[in-house]
Amino acid sequence: MNGSNIGGGAISGSPGERFPHQPVLYQEVLDALAPVSGRDYLDGTLGAGGHAEGILIASAPRGRLLGLDLDPEALAIARQRLLVYADRVSLHQASFHKAPEILNKIGWPSVHGILLDLGVSSMQIDRPGRGFSFTVDGPLDMRFDQHSGKTAADLVNTLSEGALAKIIYDYADERFSRRIARAIIENRPIHTTRALAAVIKEAVPHYTSQIHPATRTFQALRIAVNKELENLAAALPDLINYLAPGGRIAVISFHSLEDRIVKRFFNKESSDCICPPDQPVCTCGHSASLSILTKKPVRPGEREIQNNPRARSARLRVAEKI
Repeated sequence: MNGSNIGGGAISGSPGERFPHQPVLYQEVLDALAPVSGRDYLDGTLGAGGHAEGILIASAPRGRLLGLDLDPEALAIARQRLLVYADRVSLHQASFHKAPEILNKIGWPSVHGILLDLGVSSMQIDRPGRGFSFTVDGPLDMRFDQHSGKTAADLVNTLSEGALAKIIYDYADERFSRRIARAIIENRPIHTTRALAAVIKEAVPHYTSQIHPATRTFQALRIAVNKELENLAAALPDLINYLAPGGRIAVISFHSLEDRIVKRFFNKESSDCICPPDQPVCTCGHSASLSILTKKPVRPGEREIQNNPRARSARLRVAEKI
C-alpha cells in the first residue's frame, strides 16, 4: 500500500448514530490499518471508542482489540460503546507507553495494527471541570488522568519564571513566552482557566495572531502536565517491537511538535543506515524496520473540517513493519 491508497472505499457500520463523538480521519485510519478477522490490534488512545469500533467491525468475527486510555471518563464511555464486542475487547486505564507491559500481561506476543490518536479529545475540551479550555471557566487541571500527577495549577503556581517561559516557548513556540511567564509570576496564585487566560491577554494586549493569545500557553501547559512528547518519543520504539511483520502503525497528530517526532522516527526506522551523511563507511549497524506508506501526512477533507472544525490540524502518518 502507498499513500494514495489511504482514504478509499467506505467500511459499513460507521459509528456515530449512537454516540455523538465522531473520530477524526475515521475512514482514513481504517483504510490505513486494513483490519481483518483473526488478527489483533492496539488502540493506544481509545477516547470514546470510535476508531476502535470501526476496527472491530472491519475485523469481525475474530479480530481482537486492546484499548488503552488514561482518562477514566473516556474509558467508561468506550466500554459502553464497545459492550457488544466484549468478547473481543480488552480495555485498560493506561497510557500507550505502558502497552508492552499490558500486552505481556494479557499474553499477546504481537499486534497487526497500532493506532495513536494524540492530543486532547473534544470530550475533554468541552468539560469545564477538566480545565483544558479557556472559553469556559473551570479549575486549572489539564490532566488526562485526574487521579494522578501534577495539575496545570501546580506548574503555574510553583515553577520559576524561567521554567515557565521555557515550557511555553518549547511546547508552543510562543514568542511572548517570557512576557507571559513574568505576568503569571506577578499574578500568582492562579487557579482557574479564565483567570489564567485573562492574565495572558493582559500581558500581550496587542497580540497580532488571529487565535486567542492564551491558546499556545494552554497547549504548552497541557503537554507539560501530561508529558506528552516524552511519552510519545519513548513509546514509539517499544511499540514497533510488538508490531508483527506486515503490521501497520497509524499516528494522528495535531501539532507540529508531535508530528515532527513521528516523522523523524519513521524516517529513521525506514533507513538501513543512520550514520552522518559525510561519513564514508557505515558503522551504525542499523537496519530498516519500517516502510513508510504516507510520503506526506494525510489530512482531513473539506467535508470533515466543515462537520468538525477541530479536525483541521489533524495529520495522519502510516508505516508498515518490514
